[in-house]
Amino acid sequence: MNITKLAAIDIGSNSIRLLISNVIEYQNESHIRKSQLVRLPIRLGADSFVAGKISDRNKERLMYAMQSYSLIMQVNDVSEMRACATSAMRDAVNGDEIRAEIKEKTGIEIEIIDGEEEARLILQNDFLRGLIEDARDFLYVDVGGGSTEITVFKSGVREKAHSFNIGTVRLLNNGVNAVAWDEMKSWVYAESKSLTQPVMVGSGGNINRTLKMSGKPSGSALSLDYLETQYDFLRRFTNEERIVRFDLNVDRADVILHALRIYINNMRWAGTEKIYVPKIGLSDGIVRDLHQRLSQK
Repeated sequence: MNITKLAAIDIGSNSIRLLISNVIEYQNESHIRKSQLVRLPIRLGADSFVAGKISDRNKERLMYAMQSYSLIMQVNDVSEMRACATSAMRDAVNGDEIRAEIKEKTGIEIEIIDGEEEARLILQNDFLRGLIEDARDFLYVDVGGGSTEITVFKSGVREKAHSFNIGTVRLLNNGVNAVAWDEMKSWVYAESKSLTQPVMVGSGGNINRTLKMSGKPSGSALSLDYLETQYDFLRRFTNEERIVRFDLNVDRADVILHALRIYINNMRWAGTEKIYVPKIGLSDGIVRDLHQRLSQK
């Protein structure tokens, strides 16, 4: 048996995640097992989507996070890593400047990836492969703080993908207009017409938390009716009450309703009654993609 450690850093609009996974090589088979996940609530999108740049304070906090992550990876003897930044860093005019400073001070090189690459990485998942192998029609919807990535599969084959600048932090800061919603609605309507009994697969911290609140295990399906009921229920409470009554993180309580609104709308537009939640994210996809690339060398 041979065990190596791979790491992924996901610099999102709502939080920054470090995932360390064990890659176990045994009897000519590879097994990837999550070892450690660290999440820091640095809401870069609150700067980027409102002011167009990351503030000095959040730049400092991001630097501290990367320095901490560098040390954690050293302690864990991580052999290879990849760091990816998404919507907030894409939109920030000082994104490249911050990347260069982090590289100089920590040695971590951050890639600012587009929506297409973000969707490709998240799709590196066994649950999705099962739907593909079964030749199912489905929509994969990943809701982040700054954007929503939607990928359409017909008979297990990837047909179309699109990234929309509609995310929970943008909505929280009134950064999404009616035109953006209409664009998403028209696209989902058009791309769903040819699908036969499509289902939806959802990813993102908010849908994962919603699944946990339902009491169902990872990979289970939630109905449209359940999401609508949960949305109506949670909106009765203030952010403070959601934190205390439902044990939600501070940076989750104020965005979860926005996320549910995005999922519910997409389910209605696509005509789907179920959304499967395999609890996957960008960091998982980065690790799997990194492993595949290293295996091909």
